[in-house]
Amino acid sequence: FFLKCAQPKRWKAYDGKITEMDTQYTLRARELFEIYRSISMNDIPKDERIDVLLTLRRTVKEHECKLTREIVELIDREVDLMSREVKECNLEGLRKRICTLFLQYIKTPKFNPEVARILKVPPDPLKLYKNVNFCHSCENYLPSTEFPVPANSRTIGRCRLCGKLDNEARRRETFLKYKLILENLRKSEADYQDNAKIVFLVQHQDLQYMIENIWGCQSALSAYGDLYDLVMVRWDKQHEWSPWNTILLTKDEADAHLRLCNLQEAYEPAFIHRIKHKHIRAKTYFAQIPAMASFLHRSDNQANAN
Repeated sequence: FFLKCAQPKRWKAYDGKITEMDTQYTLRARELFEIYRSISMNDIPKDERIDVLLTLRRTVKEHECKLTREIVELIDREVDLMSREVKECNLEGLRKRICTLFLQYIKTPKFNPEVARILKVPPDPLKLYKNVNFCHSCENYLPSTEFPVPANSRTIGRCRLCGKLDNEARRRETFLKYKLILENLRKSEADYQDNAKIVFLVQHQDLQYMIENIWGCQSALSAYGDLYDLVMVRWDKQHEWSPWNTILLTKDEADAHLRLCNLQEAYEPAFIHRIKHKHIRAKTYFAQIPAMASFLHRSDNQANAN
């Protein structure tokens, strides 16, 4: 512990040479280390022991507090007992007490600033209650500075490290391909000029669900799977686009599909049935969204009328 406090600062230069530098704090720690080692020695002459005690007395007298006053009082007691020729075996307990208190003095950052870098627990127990919070993710007690707290938050969440680990481990998803499909779809619907509304209510998250879970991320005709070459168009171009009136195709397939006049004659019944089944699944999903429910009911009423 003392060696860690007293060792100089070290860093490695670009040429591989190690540079060492002492600071006022490392010098202070080294001075205290030498004093502690001296007062811990046994079987030294009385004159040397008195010199060491007087050096310790001058060192701790630099700060006035209860701890230093107690150390000074014990030093004076030992010097007085030594002057009375008390046997060293009877002074053993007193000397251990002086070493213990001086060790406490050294571990106080106020008297030895370098020690603050090594101590893991704050010397003041009250700090544990004021500035320490519990992270429920890693189950560690950490300083409050380790917890990012948004302005609208009422509770302490995860610490910064847990948030960073979660961010690194989370699978990234790119929405660019879905945004491109949605942009192309909105442009094509605007070209119809028939006051289409549903396409502007659908977000790219909804489109992602449709493409991944209903259409399987591939063209309904050729099973082509590169989303950057796929587009969504109307299944029946006589009615506005909706999740239950759409088909996922490549660009060339979409152009050919929109030129068809009669879907029943162009496609086989099995293919039409498969597309209708996907439309039913889309209706089931979007029926849970209040903004889409009114359009869904209107579409059902129109289908019944037809």
